[in-house]
Amino acid sequence: MNTHFLNKRLARILGIAGLLPFVVLSLACWLVHPDWLGVCIRAQIGYGIAILSFLGGIHWGAALASEHFTVEQTKKAMIWGVVPAALAWFARSLEMGFGFAALMFGFVAAYQVDKRLYRWYRMPDWFLTLRFQLTCVVVAALAMTFIAANMRV
Repeated sequence: MNTHFLNKRLARILGIAGLLPFVVLSLACWLVHPDWLGVCIRAQIGYGIAILSFLGGIHWGAALASEHFTVEQTKKAMIWGVVPAALAWFARSLEMGFGFAALMFGFVAAYQVDKRLYRWYRMPDWFLTLRFQLTCVVVAALAMTFIAANMRV
């Protein structure tokens, strides 16, 4: 089997699977009894923090594994690699509305940086397309959770 095809297929399957908690928690915020709303909101923020931190870690792995990076590229990739985790931690310390806004900003910023740095990593074009699609769903789910939290209180 072509490993490129396998990687593309597996990345898509795992990426979509990673969206399930975002989508399910967002829907739950609209459907659960209001007594459970806080649990769903906290779970959504917690999952968002974990995934945003993961997106930064990708850059560390790429920088450490690359044999063609310049010293400057390695520094930029590794420095950026800690920014999403720091932003996620910051989002956790904010009031709910600002926390959701910080997470949404973080996911959009991570995608924007990825568009630039993935060229260095020599990632295939399909991967950036997948990242865009996943980012759109994540930001929409976070926004819908925020709206539900404010409308259902």
